[in-house]
Amino acid sequence: MSTTTVSSKKPTSIFPLLVVNFIGTLGYSIILPFLVFLVTKFGGNAVIYGLLGSVYPAFQLVGAPILGKWSDKHGRRKILLLSQAGTLFSWFIFLFALLIPIQALAKFETSSLGVFSITIPLLVLFVARALDGLTGGNVSVANAYLADISDETNRKANFGKLSASANMGFIVGPILAGVLGASKFGEIIPVMAAILISLLAVWVIYKYLPESKCQPMDEHIQQDGLEKVLSQEHKDCYTVEESSATLKDILKIKHMPYMFALYFLIFLGFNIFYTAFPMHAVSKTGLNWTILDLGLFFSTLGGLMVLVNGPLLSYLSKRVSDERLVVIGSFILGFQFVLISTSNVYLSYLATLFFALGNGLMWASFLSILAKIPPPQYQGYVQGIANSFGSLASIIGLIVGGFIYSSLGATTFLLAAAVIFGVFIACLPLLRFTYDK
Repeated sequence: MSTTTVSSKKPTSIFPLLVVNFIGTLGYSIILPFLVFLVTKFGGNAVIYGLLGSVYPAFQLVGAPILGKWSDKHGRRKILLLSQAGTLFSWFIFLFALLIPIQALAKFETSSLGVFSITIPLLVLFVARALDGLTGGNVSVANAYLADISDETNRKANFGKLSASANMGFIVGPILAGVLGASKFGEIIPVMAAILISLLAVWVIYKYLPESKCQPMDEHIQQDGLEKVLSQEHKDCYTVEESSATLKDILKIKHMPYMFALYFLIFLGFNIFYTAFPMHAVSKTGLNWTILDLGLFFSTLGGLMVLVNGPLLSYLSKRVSDERLVVIGSFILGFQFVLISTSNVYLSYLATLFFALGNGLMWASFLSILAKIPPPQYQGYVQGIANSFGSLASIIGLIVGGFIYSSLGATTFLLAAAVIFGVFIACLPLLRFTYDK
């Protein structure tokens, strides 16, 4: 006989989930400012940097739907533990890459790919990112967890808080990277900090995060008589049968293909930017920044994002619909990429305001809409599939961004702007959305 979990009428606190999200982002952002320098040090260039970035979403494309569906079946908490453990182990591999000698296996000099070398540490970095991507379903499972414990009155605000907790990590992480990376040990100290941070996340999930999703009903409750009558009291807590939904079934849900397409386009625009900007920031023909300069930029961006996802979104969530916020946010966001393309330091910092306002209003509201569409028993699977669409867009965007920046430089950001303004136009049908109850 299986052990069941009885739901409580007491609302579940989202604070442990926010802490886990903050810690996870902190662990990643602490190496973000110096990753581009590390790739160059190990023999890579802009194209290799884009390829390294694409490894994570490529493997997440495989892992996220599986982990999402497992979370529907086995519970969110267990899968979050599995995912975070994978991240922890990947950081150990990352640390190993820093400790082995830089030995070139092959050197290339081409007109299309530029000049670069394939070294052993660079290959180990690829392995570390692949493992992290394969177990990187934590975002989709965290979104499903939040959908489990939210309702119409707090869903958008809760997703805003989740985004704000991630952005808090982006404030602290880059600053720590600048301080810790300035020692004689270089990148080793920040990576060791990432290991400790990931270990802390595993402990928080294990110790403080309750399960949000009830387990399947015991067989004895299926019996006739009094037990069957009494079992009706638990109909909102238990799932009688395990979900056997397929991708084809999910795509038949009203609005779902459209939402997945938007998810893809949003991630495409972002990841063209995410590849090109670090290379642009450290390039002598770009902003010519140091690790500390890049860390301060990301910290400023994270601070503004917290303000938007926290107080501003909480205020607007009671007054403006999710659909309108997505449309408004996507329009504002496009101007960020135009400002970045100028290679002017002051306009680049002004761009952070447009980024924070546009993305902060759009993304939490978009996730809120996505969570309202599928039945509760499909939340994990839907979030995993959506994550896969994002991963596919990330693979394309990161690789394309690296290639285009190596050829066109800052003009790459205008391409990203075009994609996001395309998202704005594609989002207009959201204003006519109706939802099946």
